[in-house]
Amino acid sequence: MIGRRALLAAGGALALGAGGWRLTTGSMAGYDRWAAELRAWPAAPEIAALVRLATLAPNSHNSQPWRFRIGPDRIDIGPDLARRVPVVDPDDHHLHVSLGAAVETLAIAGAALGRPGEVVLGPDGPGFVHSAGSPRPGPLAEAIPRRQSTRAEYDGRPLDVETLGALAAAAGMPGVRLILLTEPAVLGQVRDLVVAANGAQMGDPAFMSELRDWIRFNPRAAIETGDGLFSGASGNPSLPTALGRAVFPWVITAAGENERYARQLASSAGCAVFFAERANPEGWVQVGRACQRFALAATARDVRLAFVNQPVEVAAFRTALAALAGEPDRRPDLLLRFGRGAPLPFSPRRPVAAVVA
Repeated sequence: MIGRRALLAAGGALALGAGGWRLTTGSMAGYDRWAAELRAWPAAPEIAALVRLATLAPNSHNSQPWRFRIGPDRIDIGPDLARRVPVVDPDDHHLHVSLGAAVETLAIAGAALGRPGEVVLGPDGPGFVHSAGSPRPGPLAEAIPRRQSTRAEYDGRPLDVETLGALAAAAGMPGVRLILLTEPAVLGQVRDLVVAANGAQMGDPAFMSELRDWIRFNPRAAIETGDGLFSGASGNPSLPTALGRAVFPWVITAAGENERYARQLASSAGCAVFFAERANPEGWVQVGRACQRFALAATARDVRLAFVNQPVEVAAFRTALAALAGEPDRRPDLLLRFGRGAPLPFSPRRPVAAVVA
């Protein structure tokens, strides 16, 4: 989320002004080893291993707003309301999408590891009912540890028709409609919506305060909390936490961020817009399931993706995005951009013990 040159300049100036003050922030090499251990494929179908893989699912601000309840043949996932992000997600829409992505990851990983089952929906959140069976590995399961939101520029090349069809097929889910946008003129309009909505968010002091609270400015902070938006996962420099929080208001500007989003969208092969047939928690869970399948199918084919949800999060822009996708009477639930590019460092995750009720 932070401009590299501006942050380096501001951080360097403050550090020198403090007489060469230096704090240990941890190393990227150590962080990468830690992240790799979190994503190691399990050797056995232990329940803790399934939960660990489920926590790798995407979620807003990497707040990981879930609690897993483990029974003899069932794993239920409920919301952890202490981890809400009420400014960016006031109606818990993203929260329920996150629960859906996590339960779909459970189902895919369970089948691959010999604990097949089915997803069930309930008023308190989704669940995964499972039993012993033969392992059925596949490309979606193998992609679970490698999936990431790659917040970088892509190579600008379009994807072939076969790849687009495969991504759309993987995301097929009852109660969910997916629209792929690939025409340059339409993508230009999407870019304009993202930039405008991003400007509106950045003009809101409450949004900026919430965002800052979820940024982890260095590897040590990311490992200690196991959550949040790690600056290194966006290719940004490491700073001591106090320094990063101090310079944050000065180096994050709407103009700079809007320029960055415009470049990223211009480099993308297309965008995906997800719509739920029912605008309620169960419908949003279904969107999360479909989105995770789309993301894993993309990862399996070395296609990168990242969320650009600003026109979804700012209500004033939803109608325009829905009309652009040809669904003027529906509320858009998610907006992703996708394309080919290089991976970035992975985001942090909390240990299993911290997410099990």
